[in-house]
Amino acid sequence: MTEYYLAVDIGASSGRHILGHLEDGRMVLEEVYRFPNGMKETHGHLCWDTDELFSHIKEGMKRCKELGKLPISMGIDTWAVDYVFLDHEDRVVGDTVGYRDNRTAGMDTEVYKLIPEEELYARTGIQKQIFNTIYQFMAVKKQDPDTFAKAESMLMIPDYFHYRLTGVKKQEYTNATTTQLVSPKTNTWDKELIQLLGYPEKWFTELSMPGTVVGPLTEELANEVGFQCQIVLPATHDTGSAVLAVPSNEDPTLYISSGTWSLMGTERREADCSEESRKRNFTNEGGYEYRFRYLKNIMGLWMIQSVKKEFAAQGVEYSFAKLCEEASAERIESLVDCNDARFLAPQSMIAEVKAYCSEHGQEVPETPAQIAAVIYNSLAFCYGETVRELEEITGASYRQIHIVGGGANADYLNRLTARYTGRTVYAGPTEATAIGNLSAQMLHAGCYADLQEARNGIFHSFEIKEYQP
Repeated sequence: MTEYYLAVDIGASSGRHILGHLEDGRMVLEEVYRFPNGMKETHGHLCWDTDELFSHIKEGMKRCKELGKLPISMGIDTWAVDYVFLDHEDRVVGDTVGYRDNRTAGMDTEVYKLIPEEELYARTGIQKQIFNTIYQFMAVKKQDPDTFAKAESMLMIPDYFHYRLTGVKKQEYTNATTTQLVSPKTNTWDKELIQLLGYPEKWFTELSMPGTVVGPLTEELANEVGFQCQIVLPATHDTGSAVLAVPSNEDPTLYISSGTWSLMGTERREADCSEESRKRNFTNEGGYEYRFRYLKNIMGLWMIQSVKKEFAAQGVEYSFAKLCEEASAERIESLVDCNDARFLAPQSMIAEVKAYCSEHGQEVPETPAQIAAVIYNSLAFCYGETVRELEEITGASYRQIHIVGGGANADYLNRLTARYTGRTVYAGPTEATAIGNLSAQMLHAGCYADLQEARNGIFHSFEIKEYQP
């Protein structure tokens, strides 16, 4: 009898339910449900609709029942840094504000009044991003003291959904590290730092590793969806799951988790919390079995997604494949700094790209193909710079780059990446986050002996394309 596992992978723009099972040692995927997601303006802030998302989680589970493919276990992964507050009766407190909201403007200054930026990095090893949870908490403390006072517990977004499924509260390690409040030395919450910042200690409970059983579905929910199963924690941070699925056991391995964000880095056993690492803006996020994802956040395909959406609003519809194809025929040489904060949430990405080129004395792109070409070339250039930085700071030499996630489908970007980095590029699997989610569940179930065996299995299960420099 086939044993199924269910990965619920929720990104910033969409979510999907993917069933996985093994056939002759190869992992087989089946997408059974897909749904939209996005931040909505609520009370003057950009917020997530967690009730709507949870209704989609249940609908996807019901689809499994309809198909007669009932999972043994399931787990949910999402983006990082965002969270839900619960009161003493476990009701949601306040709005679930998203990371692109501007409420954290100036909150870094407030945090640094209590702990200098250099000392904060030395304690946590986490790259400064103004949307990190540490700054979000400070925004609530300063701007919404009523919500701050009412919050009895805190759960990161996937932890909250797991709680709604089971009635059990667990805080998962990989996502917790993105709060910038976890010690890379103890792999637990930095309680001294939390006290210093004035955040309630009751919000921070024992951290659980991927592979931990949360519990069975509540009786009410099992009756609603039509089956019972265990909730098993994946790496609930989607990048954590994607890196778990990098199909290589070479040491060291260089990867790009390519999607809305490009997360480029390597896996290490110890964090680098040095001042040099901070200055170069690298981060040490938690990974499977306490490995560290030593990486840099690069703006990624968010820029292409944004311009595609703008073109559509102007009545010009492009598929990502078409944009890639037309961009590859352009010879414009202008580049933008993908990591410039101006590209985080602009009113018009097209206008910002043009303005950057103009301000820096470069040719201004005019056509959709030219704008896409500037973005793709800028991303690949940034990848090349990051490879050189990584080799300088780690002392390692990287012969190849593994690109996983949806961006692995961007043939033009893959070719540019090989050219700008001078490295062989292996692109795939594209469903890395879901595959990593499923792998954590399968490792728990004993389908794989260890992570090395899981990664070997992933390599032989999915198409991986090779690009030479």
